[in-house]
Amino acid sequence: MIGLMDVSLHYWNFSTPSDPAQTAGTLGEAAAIADRAGFAEFTVMDHYFQMDAMGKAEEPMLEAYTTLGYVAARTQRLRLGVLVTGVMYRHPGLLAKVVTTLDVLSAGRAQLGIGASWYEREQVGLGVPVVPVSERFERLEETLQICLQMWSDDNGPYDGTHYQLAETLCVPAPLSRPRPPILIGGGGERKTLLLVARYADACNLFATTTEDVAHKLEVLRKHCDAEGRDYDAIRKTATYMGPVLDDPDNFLADSERYAKLGISQWDLMPDRHPVEYTERLAELVPRLVAL
Repeated sequence: MIGLMDVSLHYWNFSTPSDPAQTAGTLGEAAAIADRAGFAEFTVMDHYFQMDAMGKAEEPMLEAYTTLGYVAARTQRLRLGVLVTGVMYRHPGLLAKVVTTLDVLSAGRAQLGIGASWYEREQVGLGVPVVPVSERFERLEETLQICLQMWSDDNGPYDGTHYQLAETLCVPAPLSRPRPPILIGGGGERKTLLLVARYADACNLFATTTEDVAHKLEVLRKHCDAEGRDYDAIRKTATYMGPVLDDPDNFLADSERYAKLGISQWDLMPDRHPVEYTERLAELVPRLVAL
């Protein structure tokens, strides 16, 4: 008997419907359907331009945490997160406050999803500092440390290489206990998965092949062993890369294969009108439970 595969709706595209006046209603309706249908999570990207690999930069894109604040008001139980927050886009002290605000206003449903930002076109376009990859990972680790300190009883200073905070005061504190869960996205074996082992409650991988995911999880297990961390305490999630509604039988077969590896949640991206996609996906949820 394998475990239940949870479903997360990853709302990555604001181009449908094409009229921006309908964006809020469509977003809210899709989120409400996911909420009622028993989806575990709702996420958005942390981008300001659409990704070149997925469309044109000029396509509509909304700011992530403002969007989740709206979704929080339209839902009751979904966990809410960004898949994933770009480390260069917000000062870590302010990021901790942003996530705390979402957590308080959603009655404890916020998650900090974070990773090393990468999309240089939007960074250059909007004036975000572009730094070497090695520095981005240094900043990512310091950001994780700052958020953890701000969500603790320690209001004292933080003195890092890249960030210095005189006070890590965060009032009100998050409602989540012991704090909002932390998810780190990415499959980098030397740095990203090491940070997962050190700091995260969950990871997110791309489900390219079962062999690749099995290898990444084995790397994570070794990092956990080296860090003295319980590998089984980390929730393993993955972004599904294949068709879902066009080939549900294959999707369900894939779900069983990945669940056997330890993946317990799919992040699924609408490939048509978001409301239609979410309604039809909701029909598959009982079959995922029946795995």
